[in-house]
Amino acid sequence: MTTTPFITAPASNLPPQEIAKTKAAAKDFEAVFISEMVSHMFEGVGTDPAFGGGAGEDMFRGMLIQEYGKQMAKGQGIGISDQLQKMMIQMQQQR
Repeated sequence: MTTTPFITAPASNLPPQEIAKTKAAAKDFEAVFISEMVSHMFEGVGTDPAFGGGAGEDMFRGMLIQEYGKQMAKGQGIGISDQLQKMMIQMQQQR
């Protein structure tokens, strides 16, 4: 099953490399945004002493949350990257 993005990038005179850079930057931003949202969800979750806990789990939890954000943004994400890419292309065309 194929899907199409809700928001398509505007037609531009930018080189394909620049469009690819804006897409990557928009996806990275969306991953960070999702990671921040997920991190707030994990604030109230304690560690289970039977299966770990301690300083190690606290240290690696942030890395786990970052990966959750990357994986969620990797597919269609939550739609921020499409809109952001569109705005970035428009800003570059105005220069």
